[in-house]
Amino acid sequence: MNLFTDLRGVVLAALEQMTQAGELPPGLDFANVAVEPPRDPAHGDMATNAAMVLAKPAGMKPRDIADRLAGRLTDPRISAAEVAGPGFLNLRLSPAVWQDVVATAIREGAEFGRSDIGAGQRVNVEFVSANPTGPMHVGHVRGAVFGDALANLLAFSGHDVTREYYINDGGAQVDVLARSAYERYREANGLEPEIREGLYPGDYLIPVGEALKAKYGTRLLDCPESDWLAEVRDFATEAMMEMIRQDLAVLGVRMDVYSSEKALYGTGRIEAAIERLRSMDLIYRGVLEPPKGKLPEDWEEREQLLFRSTAHGDDVDRPIQKSDGAWTYFAPDIAYHWDKIDRGFDALIDVFGADHGGYVKRMQAAVAALSNGRVPLDIKLIQLVKLFKNGEPFKMSKRAGTFVTLRDVVEEAGADVTRFIMLTRKNDAALDFDFARVLEQSKDNPVWYVQYANARVHSVLRRATESGIDVGDSSLACADLTGLSHPAELDLARKVAEWPRLVENAARAHEPHRVAFFLYEIASDLHSLWNRGNDEVALRFVQNGDPATSQAKIALVRAVGVVISSGLAILGVTPVKEMR
Repeated sequence: MNLFTDLRGVVLAALEQMTQAGELPPGLDFANVAVEPPRDPAHGDMATNAAMVLAKPAGMKPRDIADRLAGRLTDPRISAAEVAGPGFLNLRLSPAVWQDVVATAIREGAEFGRSDIGAGQRVNVEFVSANPTGPMHVGHVRGAVFGDALANLLAFSGHDVTREYYINDGGAQVDVLARSAYERYREANGLEPEIREGLYPGDYLIPVGEALKAKYGTRLLDCPESDWLAEVRDFATEAMMEMIRQDLAVLGVRMDVYSSEKALYGTGRIEAAIERLRSMDLIYRGVLEPPKGKLPEDWEEREQLLFRSTAHGDDVDRPIQKSDGAWTYFAPDIAYHWDKIDRGFDALIDVFGADHGGYVKRMQAAVAALSNGRVPLDIKLIQLVKLFKNGEPFKMSKRAGTFVTLRDVVEEAGADVTRFIMLTRKNDAALDFDFARVLEQSKDNPVWYVQYANARVHSVLRRATESGIDVGDSSLACADLTGLSHPAELDLARKVAEWPRLVENAARAHEPHRVAFFLYEIASDLHSLWNRGNDEVALRFVQNGDPATSQAKIALVRAVGVVISSGLAILGVTPVKEMR
C-alpha cells in the first residue's frame, strides 16, 4: 500500500478527464507529475506539482490548471484541495485515511511497504571483492554493510537480487601472498622467517604456514620458488577466502556467488570479450596523450591496444594490453562484466572503494558497449571510515600487521551496531565511527534510539496484555480506530504512511542510508508522543478502564513497530524487544 502512488493515480485520472473535456491540450506527458509530502506540513497532507510541470507544455497559467484540477479531485479520501502560490495544489486527507493506514500496516505486517517496482528484474550486486591476501579491514566493513543492505532493499522492492563477490586472484598480489605464506611455512618448520619489505607481515598467516607444514612436511623447504609458487598460491588464496567468508558471516553477510578472476585466464574468455568489442570497431592500436599536469618520470609514448571508451561517455580511451602483451587489470574486468551480462542480469551494481573513482566511466563504457546499452551499470563509491574513541583517533590490536580488522570492529561494537552506524551517512560521504558514542544510551546514538523505540513498542504491548487488553494483530487490525484523532497521533500515522514511498525512492536511488534516516525520524516521533503522554493523560497508549480506546492507540504503536522491524531487517539489524 503506497498511499502516495494511489493519490497520484487519482490526480492522473483527473488530468485525463480534463484532457477529454478540452481543459488541457492532448498529448501532454504526465510522467513528471508527482504527489509527495509538502515541505511545510501546515500546508496539508500531500501536494502535487501537476499544474507547475504542465503549464509550459500546455501553454497555460499554472494557477488556471490547478483551479480546474482541484475541482475534479472528488475522491472521498480528499477532504480539501487548496491552490497555493503560483499553482501548487495542496491536498488534505480525512482522518479515516490515516486510521486505515494503521490497520493496513498491522494486517500486512512484514509485507507492509514491500513493493513490486522491481517487477522481478534480475540485479547483480557485486560488493566487498577484497583482494584475498588477508582478513577484511575496517574499510571493507562499510562496503560490505552497504552492499548487503542495498541487496536487501532491492529484494524488498521486488527485484531478483544476486549478491556476488569477485575474487581478485589473478594479479601479482596473490604471488606476494604465496611468498609471505611460504615464509610462515618455513617458520612452522623451525626456521627464521624472512618477512622482507613488500611481503605481508600479519600474524594471520602463521596458521596458514602451519597448515602448509601439515600438508607438505618439509618437502617444499629446499625447492626453488618455481616448484612451489603455484601450489602455495592456491593453498593460501583458499585459506584467505575461508577467512574472508568467516569475517563476512560475523557481520551477517552471505554471498550467493563467488567468481574468480583467475578463472578468466587461459580460457579464451578475455580474448572473446575483446574480440566482441573489436567487432564493434571499439578496439584499436594507438598512442595515448600524456596525462595532464606534471609528467611521470617514466612516461614514454608507446603504441598500445586501446578500448575506444570515449564512444560511450568516457573522458579518454583506455589501454587493455601492456606493451609486453600482458593484459591490463581492465581487460579481465571487461570479460567478467560480459560474463554477468551473459548470465542474464538486467542491471549491474558494483560497490567500490573511493580509490576506484577513476574506474567508473571506463567500466560503464565497457558494459554499455557489451550490452548494446541494454544493461545499466551503477557504481557506488564507498568513502573512508575513521575510527575514534571519545573523540580521539582509536587504534586497536592489529593482528593483520598494518590495519584494523573487521573482527576488531565487530568484537568492540557488535554486528548490529556496526551495521546501523555504517548506514548513517550516504555512501559517498566520509564517516566517523566513535566507539564510545555508538555504544552510549542517548538520542545522539541513532541505533540505540531506534532500538529503544522498538523496545517501547513491545513494552506497551506487554503492559496492555497485563491489563487484559487483546493486542493480537488480528484484533488490532479490526479495532475501531476512529479514536485516533489527536493531531499528534495522526502525525505519527502519516509517518507510517510514508514508509512504502520511502522504500521505493530509496530502492530507485540505490541509497539504503535513507532507511536508517527514516527509522530515526519515526522513532523520534514515537518517543515524542510517548513523552507527551506523560503530561496529557488522553495521549497515553493504555487508557485505564477504556479497552476500546486503548486498542486504537496501541494499534498505532504496533504499526510503528511493524515499520521499525521491517526497516531494521533491510539494514540487517536484529530488532530488540527489551533494552538491557
